Amino acid sequence: MATRPGPLTEWPWQRTGNFKYLVMAPVVVHGAYRVMTKGWGDIDLAYSLILPSLALRMIHNQIWISLSRYQTARSKHRIVDRGIEFEQVDRERGWDDQIVFNGLLFYAGYLAMPSVRRFPLWRTDGAVATALLHAGPVEFLYYWFHRALHHHFLYSRYHSHHHASIVTEPITSVIHPFGEHIVYFTLFAIPMLSTVYMGNGSALVFVLYIVYIDFMNNMGHCNFELVPKWMFQVFPPLKYLMYTPSFHSLHHTQFRTNYSLFMPFYDYIYSTMDKASDELYENSLKGTEETPDLVHLTHMTNLQSAYHLRVGFASIASKPSDNSEWYMWTLWPLAWLSMVVAWIYGSSAFVVERIKLKKMKMQTWVVPRYNFQYGVTWDRESINDLIEKAILDADVRGVKVLSLGLLNQAKQLNGNGELFRQKYPKLGVRIVDGSGLATGVVLKSIPSDAKQVFLHTGTSKVARAIAMALCGRGIQVIMNRKKEYDMLKSQMPEDGASYLKCSSNDITKIWLVERIDDKEQRMAPKGTVFIPISQFPLKKVRKDCTYLSTPAMKIPDTMQNIHSCENWLPRRVMSAWHIAGILHVLEGWSVHECGDDMMDSEKAWSVAIRHGFVPLTKA
Repeated sequence: MATRPGPLTEWPWQRTGNFKYLVMAPVVVHGAYRVMTKGWGDIDLAYSLILPSLALRMIHNQIWISLSRYQTARSKHRIVDRGIEFEQVDRERGWDDQIVFNGLLFYAGYLAMPSVRRFPLWRTDGAVATALLHAGPVEFLYYWFHRALHHHFLYSRYHSHHHASIVTEPITSVIHPFGEHIVYFTLFAIPMLSTVYMGNGSALVFVLYIVYIDFMNNMGHCNFELVPKWMFQVFPPLKYLMYTPSFHSLHHTQFRTNYSLFMPFYDYIYSTMDKASDELYENSLKGTEETPDLVHLTHMTNLQSAYHLRVGFASIASKPSDNSEWYMWTLWPLAWLSMVVAWIYGSSAFVVERIKLKKMKMQTWVVPRYNFQYGVTWDRESINDLIEKAILDADVRGVKVLSLGLLNQAKQLNGNGELFRQKYPKLGVRIVDGSGLATGVVLKSIPSDAKQVFLHTGTSKVARAIAMALCGRGIQVIMNRKKEYDMLKSQMPEDGASYLKCSSNDITKIWLVERIDDKEQRMAPKGTVFIPISQFPLKKVRKDCTYLSTPAMKIPDTMQNIHSCENWLPRRVMSAWHIAGILHVLEGWSVHECGDDMMDSEKAWSVAIRHGFVPLTKA
């Protein structure tokens, strides 16, 4: 929203959410009526392209969004070294509003101008006229309108909404108040309406002109330089006819320069070109190599998790993954296809996120595998190969710590990472499974006045550490699985062994659980507090019970570039396993935390608090 919103700021359908697409219903109904009454032969070329062209624009924009987010996470050619936060993602959520608006206007134009219905597929003279009219009137009028928008009266009421994004993404290009978009469409309609009245308009030229506008808008708002230098060397005048991401980035950081739409020659003519344009372009192309201090290695969970990655859908990634959008079911075919492609061609982990905490740099890498694949026995070797490759890559690059997230540290897979430490004893990168901090977070989640707890399973590293810590404090730990009880009892120190009990009759309202089915949950007494001790959340079966979060903490305000949720966790909340890797870097710990080795849970917790991490619950 602009700092002082003026008239026509909000979109007419702003409060309807995703139901805004219903405004296109007349187009669908009209087409269906024509087919039913006169047959498919009554549908002319221009009408048949209205809805497909909108879908094409949606796909085109999403490709740019994913490409840009992937490149800014891994590329050395970033232009502005600042982060994006949730506020910007929320503000830019309606990037498709202008596509819906354009669709309505194209439909209205189709009804108002009968000559459009006789459009041929292509006319070269119309294409030339469109190009000339864009380079002339459109670019000229846009330049002066844009300069007017930077007058304090219009800027505060309209254009400040767009400039709230200092670090731009492709979709930033279309985030404007409704009133601005009315003017923009009027400008872009000049070539299209002119060719209609001159009689040389064609359907494909219309579509390609809109694709050109989208392409240049998206490209110019990327936060990395991608226009190669050789293009300007082969054809020097191109610098006056095509801007670059670094050129337009200066407009968002300096505000009073580089006003041009796509063709900078008006900035040259009227002396508003930023003097740093060429230097920033050269520096951005050269780039700066960056080695992260920490790599957090995770993987995809279910089929829909591909869309929840930061490089997927921005609006979906900005919410916990269990808050699924109603339209996600329509993407199941694509989800299956992406899974098959990842399984066949996914030969290495890929970068999805780049985070900064003061001077510390972090990246999140994703192994292209899903939860169910980690349970397939014959696929474990290939998954370990992927994890090993990521560890060695991080080691070569000089990464200090690599934390293993989700099932990448599963005991049955690689022994909590011990496999790699044994195989490569001279590793420079420290492997961290985060079990110490995870244990500390769980212990701090248990009410301070608790006298006994029920431990649903005692086989995992974290479960064993929790049981030993509680028994050492004189808190009774009850188990109902004899085999697991005997195993844990044999490892328990003598001074705490008496507090470990195997019973099916004792009832307690604090349950420490890893994986528990619906039937077992229903056995818990009313008012039970379920505390997960694994990285995966519980299915909430009981409405009369309380379910705590998986071990996690709120991150410090100084952590930058956080604009996606970590799986099912809320905004600006990070899993204990991820945080543990950060603490290893911040404290300079030089030991591995994998296999049977674990950091002291109380020490890990105290260090986390000292560095600004905040508990989600108070015991």
